[in-house]
Amino acid sequence: MKHILIIGATGQIGSELTMELRRRYGNTNVVAGYIQGAEPKGELKESGPSAVVDVTNGEMIESVVKEHHIDTIYNLAALLSVVAESKPKLAWKIGIDGLWNVLEVAREQGCAVFTPSSIGSFGASTPHTLTPQDTVQRPRTMYGVTKVTTELLSDYYFNKYGVDTRAVRFPGIISNVTPPGGGTTDYAVDIYYSAVKGEKFVCPIKEGTLMDMMYMPDALNAAIMLMEADPTRLIHRNAFNIASMSFDPETIYHAIKKHVPAFEMVYDIDPLKQRIADSWPDSLDDTCAREEWGWKPAYDLESMTVDMLEKLREKLKK
Repeated sequence: MKHILIIGATGQIGSELTMELRRRYGNTNVVAGYIQGAEPKGELKESGPSAVVDVTNGEMIESVVKEHHIDTIYNLAALLSVVAESKPKLAWKIGIDGLWNVLEVAREQGCAVFTPSSIGSFGASTPHTLTPQDTVQRPRTMYGVTKVTTELLSDYYFNKYGVDTRAVRFPGIISNVTPPGGGTTDYAVDIYYSAVKGEKFVCPIKEGTLMDMMYMPDALNAAIMLMEADPTRLIHRNAFNIASMSFDPETIYHAIKKHVPAFEMVYDIDPLKQRIADSWPDSLDDTCAREEWGWKPAYDLESMTVDMLEKLREKLKK
């Protein structure tokens, strides 16, 4: 990677990934692509180049790729799970029609492409414990349907046209920088904010619901490591299971309560979020990622909790 375009650079992952790539590859070599109304702000705007890039407009993508001599595209444009379920047509337009545009530009301009998949690509018929790399994928949400299609379409462009497509299946991502934006796993971010603010947390997911989660620094590192990996070692490409930790609401609550003894949590179950959560794996088997490109997370629940509380106290001045 020498010249990189992030599509969706002002989103939950994109804003932090853009800054991390600039730290590693140089500010001028990473272009923050955004849509009108979601312009970069602060350090994201001031630290490097940016451009309007609507993933549904292939000509716009091509123009930016040519202007900045882009060789690698991180395509992060997507609606998150709960939002996608309420706007299925838009989810498809952004997630799949948009990906088609990106892949066509990549084919014509010789770019590598990273388009993340998700644990949402699995469904109720998938083995839920240590979900294998290669297994049944029959999701019943539009979010999941678009993610499975993303994997298949990316593989198609690699096998038919030789486009260097790569992806990981992200679990729920927990960040101390970017606020959540409509995901099923967002409770695991909100709960830390409540603890630091001294508020009682109202959990929308029922006790005992296990889901795979990951701290943002590990998620960013995974996305970059995979794109830097030796292509001759990659067997799966689209998309690798990656795992860090799996917990239910009670487990994360008690992890926080060790450091905030007065913290309280109650339940008020959101039926849509619960239905989606129940269809996702409890834990993933990430052996292939470890063997094919050396994946290894740095954070577990305890080390993440300590860092989250410290960073949020500083951020919120608590």
